[in-house]
Amino acid sequence: MSQSKNTARFGNCFVTGATGLLGSELVRQLLDLGEAKQVVCLVRDGLPRSRFYSLGLDKRVVTVRGDLLDQALLTRVMNEYDIETVFHLGAQTLVGHANRSPAETLDVNIRGTWQLLEAARLNSSHVKTVLFASSDKAYGDLDGERYTESFPLAGKHPYDVSKSCADLIAQTYAHTYGLNIGITRCGNFFGPGDLNLSRIFPSTVLAVLEGRAPEIRSDGTPIRDYIYIEDGASAYRALAGHIQKGSFRGEAFNFSYGLRLSVLQVVEKILEVMNSPLKPRVLNEASNEIKVQALDSAKAMKLLNWKPEWGFEEGIRRTVEWYTEYFRTEKGL
Repeated sequence: MSQSKNTARFGNCFVTGATGLLGSELVRQLLDLGEAKQVVCLVRDGLPRSRFYSLGLDKRVVTVRGDLLDQALLTRVMNEYDIETVFHLGAQTLVGHANRSPAETLDVNIRGTWQLLEAARLNSSHVKTVLFASSDKAYGDLDGERYTESFPLAGKHPYDVSKSCADLIAQTYAHTYGLNIGITRCGNFFGPGDLNLSRIFPSTVLAVLEGRAPEIRSDGTPIRDYIYIEDGASAYRALAGHIQKGSFRGEAFNFSYGLRLSVLQVVEKILEVMNSPLKPRVLNEASNEIKVQALDSAKAMKLLNWKPEWGFEEGIRRTVEWYTEYFRTEKGL
């Protein structure tokens, strides 16, 4: 890996959502780059196929079993492990699941966030930096405009609303209680390790390897921004370094490639990389989809001097290579 080291040192780190797509990569970077004295990870479910386990990260960190709705546990972890930096990535992230079970999504994403921040506030003598993972979904549907950080947070559907609310709560704890919080609003993450077959990358690669047409749940037209997980984790570390120094408290930063790609275009790009002649099947059965989401990352590039290392094209290639090897090994394809 050619990433340069961040000059920041984050001390004892607490990572929620560590077994997820981005969480696993963030933990790997913190460990491999020596930016944490110790990493403590909150793990609700042991997901054996997660990169957190396949890369052996679980053997290099302290694993705490529990979830974000256990206030006493969060407070204990902050205190017992002298946590200095919190990376809060834990959330219910599936839009379809949120539509089916809104109460659970709202509970985990909103109450889970304020409980974590309350634990940080109660241990503010130790906790110096908090990074909160918001989302481009927090902006809601703004008629196809390219979002800047000054745009209002206006989610309408369960998942989007949960991120809008949690984002505002993070700002509240920064401005009212002085917690050193930075907020990330990223485009759709992609990269090795996401094995949820409702998502574009694993489902498309698997379909091609099995010789069948990949399926698109929407009508193929929703436009999204994307960011490769190595660039995403690097962006989190970059912002954490600035927040640690006391800059940009309570501010949000967009991170994406600014490409405005439709779902159909992304699937076609994967097919191109795999040299597949297959054509996708458009099911047009998804609901509560925001039609256009596009981010302006100029603020991060200017104030944080952030620049993605890998980019979309190389990220696609590396992602396809990983899934191809994984599915061929796991399924004998």
